[in-house]
Amino acid sequence: MRELLTKIEQATGLDRVGDRLQRAVQGTLRSQRVRDALHGVWLGHPLHPAMVQVPVGAWISAAVVDLLPGQRRAATALVGLGTVSALPAAAAGLNDWATLTRDQRRIGLVHAAANTVGLVLYAGSLAARLNGRHGLGRTLSYLGLSAAGGGAYLGGHLAYKQGAQASQSVSEMHLISDGWHQVGDLSSLPRNELVTKKIDDVSVILYRDGDDVSVMLERCPHQSGPLGEGTIEQIDGHACVVCPWHGSAFRLDGGEVVHGPSANDQVVLPSRVVSGRVEARLP
Repeated sequence: MRELLTKIEQATGLDRVGDRLQRAVQGTLRSQRVRDALHGVWLGHPLHPAMVQVPVGAWISAAVVDLLPGQRRAATALVGLGTVSALPAAAAGLNDWATLTRDQRRIGLVHAAANTVGLVLYAGSLAARLNGRHGLGRTLSYLGLSAAGGGAYLGGHLAYKQGAQASQSVSEMHLISDGWHQVGDLSSLPRNELVTKKIDDVSVILYRDGDDVSVMLERCPHQSGPLGEGTIEQIDGHACVVCPWHGSAFRLDGGEVVHGPSANDQVVLPSRVVSGRVEARLP
Protein backbone atom coordinates (compact mmCIF):
# COMPACT_ATOMS: atom_id res chain seq x y z
CA MET A 1 0.00 0.00 0.00
CA ARG A 2 2.87 2.36 0.73
CA GLU A 3 4.26 1.86 -2.77
CA LEU A 4 0.82 2.42 -4.30
CA LEU A 5 0.25 5.63 -2.35
CA THR A 6 3.70 6.91 -3.31
CA LYS A 7 2.94 6.24 -6.98
CA ILE A 8 -0.33 8.17 -6.67
CA GLU A 9 1.47 11.09 -5.01
CA GLN A 10 3.95 11.18 -7.90
CA ALA A 11 1.43 10.52 -10.70
CA THR A 12 1.77 13.75 -12.66
CA GLY A 13 -0.71 12.39 -15.21
CA LEU A 14 -3.47 13.11 -12.68
CA ASP A 15 -2.66 16.83 -12.84
CA ARG A 16 -4.44 17.30 -16.16
CA VAL A 17 -7.74 16.30 -14.58
CA GLY A 18 -6.89 17.78 -11.19
CA ASP A 19 -5.99 21.22 -12.54
CA ARG A 20 -9.19 21.43 -14.56
CA LEU A 21 -11.28 20.36 -11.59
CA GLN A 22 -9.50 22.84 -9.35
CA ARG A 23 -10.32 25.69 -11.74
CA ALA A 24 -13.93 24.52 -11.91
CA VAL A 25 -14.27 24.41 -8.11
CA GLN A 26 -12.65 27.82 -7.67
CA GLY A 27 -14.81 29.26 -10.45
CA THR A 28 -17.98 27.89 -8.86
CA LEU A 29 -17.20 28.79 -5.24
CA ARG A 30 -16.34 32.43 -5.73
CA SER A 31 -17.95 33.80 -2.59
CA GLN A 32 -15.47 34.25 0.26
CA ARG A 33 -18.29 33.74 2.76
CA VAL A 34 -19.30 30.42 1.20
CA ARG A 35 -15.70 29.20 1.01
CA ASP A 36 -15.08 30.15 4.65
CA ALA A 37 -18.25 28.36 5.74
CA LEU A 38 -17.25 25.18 3.88
CA HIS A 39 -13.69 25.32 5.22
CA GLY A 40 -15.05 25.49 8.78
CA VAL A 41 -13.69 28.94 9.66
CA TRP A 42 -16.77 29.57 11.81
CA LEU A 43 -16.07 26.29 13.64
CA GLY A 44 -12.33 26.80 14.14
CA HIS A 45 -11.84 23.29 12.77
CA PRO A 46 -12.00 21.76 9.27
CA LEU A 47 -15.65 21.06 8.48
CA HIS A 48 -15.29 18.20 5.99
CA PRO A 49 -14.04 15.53 8.46
CA ALA A 50 -16.97 16.31 10.76
CA MET A 51 -19.55 16.19 7.98
CA VAL A 52 -18.49 12.80 6.65
CA GLN A 53 -19.46 11.19 9.93
CA VAL A 54 -23.13 11.35 8.93
CA PRO A 55 -22.98 9.44 5.59
CA VAL A 56 -20.36 7.00 6.85
CA GLY A 57 -22.30 6.32 10.04
CA ALA A 58 -25.56 5.88 8.14
CA TRP A 59 -24.03 3.54 5.57
CA ILE A 60 -22.27 1.37 8.16
CA SER A 61 -25.48 1.20 10.17
CA ALA A 62 -27.37 0.17 7.02
CA ALA A 63 -24.84 -2.62 6.44
CA VAL A 64 -25.54 -3.97 9.92
CA VAL A 65 -29.32 -3.55 9.68
CA ASP A 66 -29.33 -5.37 6.33
CA LEU A 67 -28.17 -8.47 8.18
CA LEU A 68 -31.26 -8.42 10.43
CA PRO A 69 -34.63 -9.84 9.36
CA GLY A 70 -37.60 -7.53 8.86
CA GLN A 71 -35.57 -4.30 8.73
CA ARG A 72 -35.96 -3.32 5.08
CA ARG A 73 -37.56 0.06 5.82
CA ALA A 74 -34.90 0.96 8.37
CA ALA A 75 -32.10 -0.03 6.01
CA THR A 76 -33.66 1.98 3.18
CA ALA A 77 -33.97 5.03 5.41
CA LEU A 78 -30.33 4.77 6.47
CA VAL A 79 -29.12 4.39 2.88
CA GLY A 80 -31.19 7.43 1.92
CA LEU A 81 -29.80 9.50 4.81
CA GLY A 82 -26.25 8.59 3.93
CA THR A 83 -26.72 9.34 0.24
CA VAL A 84 -28.29 12.75 0.80
CA SER A 85 -25.82 13.84 3.50
CA ALA A 86 -22.83 12.83 1.34
CA LEU A 87 -23.51 15.72 -1.07
CA PRO A 88 -22.76 18.65 1.29
CA ALA A 89 -19.83 16.68 2.74
CA ALA A 90 -18.44 16.33 -0.79
CA ALA A 91 -18.84 20.08 -1.40
CA ALA A 92 -16.83 20.85 1.74
CA GLY A 93 -14.19 18.34 0.69
CA LEU A 94 -13.82 19.79 -2.79
CA ASN A 95 -13.50 23.28 -1.33
CA ASP A 96 -10.62 22.12 0.89
CA TRP A 97 -9.06 20.06 -1.91
CA ALA A 98 -8.84 23.04 -4.27
CA THR A 99 -6.39 24.80 -1.90
CA LEU A 100 -3.94 21.91 -1.47
CA THR A 101 -0.54 21.28 -3.05
CA ARG A 102 -0.30 19.16 -6.17
CA ASP A 103 0.91 15.97 -4.47
CA GLN A 104 -1.96 16.31 -1.97
CA ARG A 105 -4.45 17.01 -4.74
CA ARG A 106 -3.41 13.80 -6.53
CA ILE A 107 -4.26 11.66 -3.50
CA GLY A 108 -7.36 13.78 -2.95
CA LEU A 109 -8.48 13.25 -6.53
CA VAL A 110 -8.37 9.46 -6.17
CA HIS A 111 -10.02 9.81 -2.74
CA ALA A 112 -12.85 11.78 -4.34
CA ALA A 113 -13.15 9.32 -7.24
CA ALA A 114 -13.50 6.35 -4.86
CA ASN A 115 -16.14 8.19 -2.83
CA THR A 116 -17.98 9.17 -6.00
CA VAL A 117 -18.14 5.52 -7.03
CA GLY A 118 -19.44 4.70 -3.57
CA LEU A 119 -22.06 7.46 -3.77
CA VAL A 120 -23.28 6.27 -7.19
CA LEU A 121 -23.56 2.72 -5.90
CA TYR A 122 -25.53 3.86 -2.88
CA ALA A 123 -27.81 5.97 -5.07
CA GLY A 124 -28.43 2.85 -7.16
CA SER A 125 -29.05 0.88 -3.96
CA LEU A 126 -31.62 3.41 -2.80
CA ALA A 127 -33.41 3.34 -6.17
CA ALA A 128 -33.47 -0.47 -6.13
CA ARG A 129 -34.85 -0.60 -2.60
CA LEU A 130 -37.57 1.94 -3.37
CA ASN A 131 -38.59 -0.25 -6.32
CA GLY A 132 -38.82 -3.33 -4.13
CA ARG A 133 -35.57 -4.93 -5.32
CA HIS A 134 -34.04 -5.26 -1.86
CA GLY A 135 -31.62 -8.05 -2.79
CA LEU A 136 -30.01 -5.86 -5.45
CA GLY A 137 -30.12 -2.93 -3.05
CA ARG A 138 -28.15 -4.84 -0.43
CA THR A 139 -25.56 -5.94 -2.99
CA LEU A 140 -25.05 -2.39 -4.25
CA SER A 141 -24.81 -1.13 -0.67
CA TYR A 142 -22.01 -3.50 0.24
CA LEU A 143 -20.16 -2.60 -2.96
CA GLY A 144 -20.67 1.08 -2.14
CA LEU A 145 -19.34 0.58 1.38
CA SER A 146 -16.23 -1.08 -0.03
CA ALA A 147 -15.60 1.88 -2.36
CA ALA A 148 -16.25 4.41 0.41
CA GLY A 149 -13.93 2.45 2.70
CA GLY A 150 -11.15 2.72 0.14
CA GLY A 151 -11.83 6.42 -0.14
CA ALA A 152 -11.68 6.77 3.65
CA TYR A 153 -8.26 5.06 3.68
CA LEU A 154 -6.98 7.59 1.16
CA GLY A 155 -8.51 10.40 3.20
CA GLY A 156 -6.60 9.20 6.25
CA HIS A 157 -3.36 9.22 4.25
CA LEU A 158 -4.14 12.72 3.03
CA ALA A 159 -4.72 14.03 6.54
CA TYR A 160 -2.21 12.12 8.64
CA LYS A 161 0.70 11.52 6.27
CA GLN A 162 0.41 14.55 4.00
CA GLY A 163 -0.99 16.90 6.64
CA ALA A 164 -3.81 18.31 4.51
CA GLN A 165 -5.90 20.82 6.51
CA ALA A 166 -3.96 19.94 9.67
CA SER A 167 -2.26 22.84 11.47
CA GLN A 168 1.27 23.12 10.08
CA SER A 169 2.45 25.49 12.82
CA VAL A 170 1.63 23.64 16.04
CA SER A 171 4.62 21.29 15.75
CA GLU A 172 6.95 24.31 15.81
CA MET A 173 5.43 25.47 19.09
CA HIS A 174 6.72 22.32 20.78
CA LEU A 175 10.28 23.30 19.86
CA ILE A 176 10.11 26.30 22.19
CA SER A 177 11.47 25.66 25.67
CA ASP A 178 9.52 26.45 28.81
CA GLY A 179 9.76 29.80 30.56
CA TRP A 180 9.75 33.42 29.45
CA HIS A 181 11.89 34.42 26.46
CA GLN A 182 13.00 37.94 25.56
CA VAL A 183 12.01 38.83 22.01
CA GLY A 184 12.88 42.53 21.77
CA ASP A 185 12.74 46.00 23.25
CA LEU A 186 9.36 47.68 23.32
CA SER A 187 10.87 51.01 22.29
CA SER A 188 12.40 49.50 19.14
CA LEU A 189 9.15 47.97 17.89
CA PRO A 190 7.32 50.06 15.27
CA ARG A 191 3.62 50.53 15.86
CA ASN A 192 1.11 48.65 13.71
CA GLU A 193 3.75 46.80 11.72
CA LEU A 194 4.90 43.19 11.62
CA VAL A 195 8.34 42.32 12.98
CA THR A 196 9.82 38.83 12.70
CA LYS A 197 11.90 37.46 15.57
CA LYS A 198 13.01 34.02 16.75
CA ILE A 199 12.52 32.08 19.96
CA ASP A 200 14.74 28.98 20.13
CA ASP A 201 15.07 29.07 16.30
CA VAL A 202 11.26 29.21 15.93
CA SER A 203 10.07 32.22 13.93
CA VAL A 204 7.44 34.44 15.53
CA ILE A 205 5.89 37.72 14.50
CA LEU A 206 5.42 40.68 16.82
CA TYR A 207 2.72 43.29 16.41
CA ARG A 208 2.62 46.38 18.58
CA ASP A 209 -0.63 48.22 19.21
CA GLY A 210 0.13 51.02 21.67
CA ASP A 211 1.89 49.38 24.60
CA ASP A 212 0.33 45.97 23.85
CA VAL A 213 2.41 43.49 21.89
CA SER A 214 1.05 40.32 20.28
CA VAL A 215 3.45 37.45 19.65
CA MET A 216 2.28 34.87 17.10
CA LEU A 217 3.92 31.88 15.43
CA GLU A 218 5.09 33.01 12.01
CA ARG A 219 4.31 29.96 9.88
CA CYS A 220 0.73 29.83 8.59
CA PRO A 221 -1.18 26.76 9.86
CA HIS A 222 -2.55 26.10 6.37
CA GLN A 223 0.58 25.43 4.27
CA SER A 224 3.40 27.02 6.35
CA GLY A 225 3.25 30.32 4.48
CA PRO A 226 5.43 33.16 5.92
CA LEU A 227 3.01 35.37 7.83
CA GLY A 228 5.90 37.76 8.50
CA GLU A 229 5.75 38.68 4.81
CA GLY A 230 1.98 39.10 4.90
CA THR A 231 -0.12 42.25 5.03
CA ILE A 232 -2.12 43.79 7.85
CA GLU A 233 -5.81 44.39 7.19
CA GLN A 234 -8.66 45.63 9.34
CA ILE A 235 -11.37 42.95 9.26
CA ASP A 236 -14.52 43.39 11.33
CA GLY A 237 -12.76 46.02 13.43
CA HIS A 238 -9.72 43.86 14.22
CA ALA A 239 -6.16 44.07 12.93
CA CYS A 240 -5.46 40.83 11.04
CA VAL A 241 -2.45 39.37 9.28
CA VAL A 242 -3.13 37.95 5.82
CA CYS A 243 -0.95 35.10 4.58
CA PRO A 244 0.84 36.01 1.32
CA TRP A 245 0.47 32.48 -0.07
CA HIS A 246 -3.22 31.62 0.06
CA GLY A 247 -4.91 34.54 1.81
CA SER A 248 -5.78 33.00 5.18
CA ALA A 249 -6.38 35.81 7.70
CA PHE A 250 -5.84 35.70 11.47
CA ARG A 251 -6.63 38.19 14.21
CA LEU A 252 -3.39 39.54 15.61
CA ASP A 253 -4.81 39.99 19.10
CA GLY A 254 -6.01 36.41 19.53
CA GLY A 255 -5.00 34.29 16.55
CA GLU A 256 -8.58 33.44 15.54
CA VAL A 257 -8.94 32.55 11.86
CA VAL A 258 -11.13 35.09 10.05
CA HIS A 259 -10.84 33.91 6.44
CA GLY A 260 -9.76 30.55 4.99
CA PRO A 261 -8.51 28.38 3.43
CA SER A 262 -7.12 27.70 6.91
CA ALA A 263 -9.80 26.44 9.27
CA ASN A 264 -7.40 26.40 12.23
CA ASP A 265 -6.58 29.33 14.49
CA GLN A 266 -2.98 30.48 14.68
CA VAL A 267 -1.04 30.06 17.94
CA VAL A 268 -0.54 33.28 19.90
CA LEU A 269 2.02 33.18 22.71
CA PRO A 270 1.30 34.91 26.04
CA SER A 271 3.42 38.06 26.24
CA ARG A 272 4.40 40.72 28.76
CA VAL A 273 6.65 43.76 29.03
CA VAL A 274 9.25 43.73 31.82
CA SER A 275 11.61 46.70 32.24
CA GLY A 276 10.94 47.76 28.66
CA ARG A 277 11.63 44.31 27.20
CA VAL A 278 8.99 42.16 25.51
CA GLU A 279 8.87 38.57 26.73
CA ALA A 280 6.82 35.61 25.51
CA ARG A 281 6.26 32.02 26.62
CA LEU A 282 4.39 28.91 25.65
CA PRO A 283 0.61 28.98 26.23
